[in-house]
Amino acid sequence: MTIKVLVPRLGEGVEEVTITKWLKSEGDFVKELEPLLEVNTDKVDTEIPSPATGVLLKVLLPENTPAKVGEVLAVIGQPGEKADAPDISAPTRAVISEEVKAQPAPVTASAIPVSTGKSDLGFISPVVAKIASEKGVDLQHIKGTGLNGRITKDDVLAFIEKGGAEVAVSTPVISQPGDRLFKHSTIRKSIAEHMLASKRTSPHVLTVMEADMSRVAAHRAANKESFARDGVNLTFTAYFITAIAAGLKAYPMTNSSWTDEGVQVHKSVNIGMATSLGEEGLIVPVIKSADGLSLLGVARAVNDLSSRARAKKLQPDEVKGGTFTLTNHGVSNSLFAMPIINQPQCGILGVGAMQKRAIVVTDANGGDSIAIRLMVYLSFVFDHRILDGASADWFLMKVKETLENWQ
Repeated sequence: MTIKVLVPRLGEGVEEVTITKWLKSEGDFVKELEPLLEVNTDKVDTEIPSPATGVLLKVLLPENTPAKVGEVLAVIGQPGEKADAPDISAPTRAVISEEVKAQPAPVTASAIPVSTGKSDLGFISPVVAKIASEKGVDLQHIKGTGLNGRITKDDVLAFIEKGGAEVAVSTPVISQPGDRLFKHSTIRKSIAEHMLASKRTSPHVLTVMEADMSRVAAHRAANKESFARDGVNLTFTAYFITAIAAGLKAYPMTNSSWTDEGVQVHKSVNIGMATSLGEEGLIVPVIKSADGLSLLGVARAVNDLSSRARAKKLQPDEVKGGTFTLTNHGVSNSLFAMPIINQPQCGILGVGAMQKRAIVVTDANGGDSIAIRLMVYLSFVFDHRILDGASADWFLMKVKETLENWQ
C-alpha cells in the first residue's frame, strides 16, 4: 500500500511552505522518520521526515515550489508498486474551486495585461487575474507581499486605491564578460522582501549613544565560570537583551506597533536577536517574555536559539511574535550602524564593537580625570510615526544606564 507524504502544519498561521531541497530522489530507499525534504517558511528551514519505510516512488512537487498545508508532496511504497497519487491535492483543488466559483466567468491567462520582456509573474489566482483584467492593471507593476513575492488580492486593490502610482522601477543590469550569476536562495529573497517593505513602511530615524561596559565586563568575568557549570555560556548578548527588556518596560510605547487605528502597545516583551547564517543571510529567533527571565534564563535562551538557528533546527513559531529586535553588528568590528526595523515592530537596537577608549570620568566630588573604559556604541533606529526624538532617547538612556550600573 502506498503512503502519501503531506505538508504538515508547522505552526500557528503557517498555511504554505516552499520546498527548498529534496534529500532523497525517486527510487531511493527511505526509513520511517528519516529526513525526506527541507521546506522553508518565514526564513525557517525545516526538515520533513518520511511517514513510512519504503521506496520514494514519486516526487510530485519540485524544489523552489510553494505547497499548501495538506498538499501531497510525494508517494512512498514498496518496490514495484505504482505511485497512485493525484497531481494536485484535495485541499488545493478546494481552494482553487472556491476562487473560481466567486467569479461569473473564467479568466484566462491571456486576459492579464503583461508587459513583454519582464520576469515571470509566478502563480496568479483567478480572483487576482479577474480584478487585474477588469481594472486594466499591469501586474508587472505590483510588488507582491505573499509567499515568495506572490501577488495577492489585497496587493492589487491597494495598487488601484493608490491610483497605480507605485510603479516598480528596476535598473537594467548589463552583463560583462566573466560575470557570474548566483541565484537567490529562498532565505535571501525573503530577507530582501522584508527589508524593502520595511523601508517603504516606516520613516526610519537613528539615534546613537555610548555606553560604558566596564561593570558588565567585570560581572561577566566573575560569573562566567558559575554559569558554565550550569551548562550556559554567558555572552554579552544576554546583558544587552536584559537591558533592552528594562528599557521596554520603562517606556512601553517602544514595545509597540503602528496600526491604522492607533498605536498597539504589546503586553509581552518578546525580543528577537538577529543571528547570522553566514552567506545564507540571517534569521531572527525570538526570546519570549524576556522581561520575566533572569540573566541565567536569558543566557540559556540565547545559547539555545542561536545554536539551533545555525543548525537549521528552529520551529516557525520561534521566529514569530517579536516586539523588538537586537542586532549585534559589532561582531565584524563595526562601531555603529543604521539597521532596518523588523516590521511591524517600533524599533531595533544595533550594538557595535566594544573597544577600550580614553574617556573623561567625574568622581563624586565633581573632579574630572581621564580613564580607560570598555565602551560600545548603541544605535537605536525607531519608527518616527510612533516615537519622537525625546521618547527614543529616554528609552536608549534607560538601556545605557542599565548596562553602566550593572550590579
